[in-house]
Amino acid sequence: MSTGKMFISHLCFLSLTSVFPLGRASVPVVINTWPFKDAAAAAWSVLRSGGSALDSVEKGCARCEIEHCDGSVGYGGSPDESGETTLDAMIMNGNTMEVGAVADLRRIKNAIGVARAVMELTEHTLLVGESASVFAENMGFIAEDLTTNNSVNIFLQWLKGNCQPNYRKNVFPDPSKTCGPYKPRTILKQKGRTRQANTRSHDTIGMIALDKDGHVAAGTTTNGLTHKVPGRVGDSPIVGAGAYADSSAGAAAATGDGDVMMRFLPSYLAVELMRAGADPSAACKTAISRIKRHYSEFFGAIICANTTGHYAAACNKAPGLSQFHYMVSNSESDIPLLKTVDCF
Repeated sequence: MSTGKMFISHLCFLSLTSVFPLGRASVPVVINTWPFKDAAAAAWSVLRSGGSALDSVEKGCARCEIEHCDGSVGYGGSPDESGETTLDAMIMNGNTMEVGAVADLRRIKNAIGVARAVMELTEHTLLVGESASVFAENMGFIAEDLTTNNSVNIFLQWLKGNCQPNYRKNVFPDPSKTCGPYKPRTILKQKGRTRQANTRSHDTIGMIALDKDGHVAAGTTTNGLTHKVPGRVGDSPIVGAGAYADSSAGAAAATGDGDVMMRFLPSYLAVELMRAGADPSAACKTAISRIKRHYSEFFGAIICANTTGHYAAACNKAPGLSQFHYMVSNSESDIPLLKTVDCF
C-alpha cells in the first residue's frame, strides 16, 4: 500500500494521535519510523510469538530491505554519483550493549543481517566498504547486483540534469553547470544552493522493540542519500546517532538529514534523558531541539520508547515536513497502527 493511501485510511486515527502524542504503556511493543506497515507487521509477528527484541528488529528491517520501502531502503534505490547503490545498517542489543554495523556495503541485499553478523561473529562494531562486502560473502551472504532499472533511470535523469541536485560545495567547476570532475576552490560562492527537505527521500527505517522479558533492541537500514558523494556514510549505522538501545532505560531511532543529525547523537541523548526520568515525548523533543538550535530548518525526526512501553516521537518543522508519521505495534490492537506527531 502506498504512503498516500495509508495516510487516508488512517486519517481518523491520526487526528487522535496528534492530540495525545505519548503512547500508553504496553509490552511487548514495536515502533518504527515512517508508514512502513509490512516492516512493523514482520517485527510484531516475532514478539507476538514470544521471540526476542533483537530478532524482531532484524526481521522488521529485513522486510523493508526486501520491499524497498519507498526506495529509501535496500537495493535498487538512492544511487550515488557513480550510479551505484550501497547500503548502511546497524543493530544494537540493549541487554548486552553489543552493536553490529556496516556502511558503504556493496553487493549484499541483507544489510541488517550483515550488521548482526558483525555483532555476533566478530569483536568489532563497524565494518565499511569493500571489506564489509567481503566479510559478508565469507559469512555466507549471497553477492547480488543491487542495481535495478529504477536506480539506473534515477541516475540517468540526474546526469541529464547536469548532476543536480548534489551535495558538493566550495568546488570547481561550478557544480550548478557541470558533473565534474570537482576540485577545491575556496572562493566559490554558493548562491541559491540551499537544500530543501524532501519527504520522499528520507533515506532510512529506524526500528525499536521491547519484548516480553523487558529486553530492548534497536536497528536501522538504509541505502542513503540519492546522488550522494561515493563513500558517504550518514547517521543510520552510527551508534547513538541512527539508533541507540539500553534495556535499563529505553531506545530511540532517528531519521532525516543524517549529515546534520549525526553531529548531535540524538538517539543517545534521548535514551539518556529517559534514564534521567524524562518521558519519551519530552526526550524526543529535547533531542530535536538540540539540533534545531544550530540548524533551524533541518529535516529530521526521532522515535523514543522507555522500558515500560510508553512511546512518542518528535520532528522539526521544516519545508515539506509539518507532521511525522510512524508505526506502532503492541497487544492493544495486535496490528500495526499508523501514528502521527505535529512538528514544532
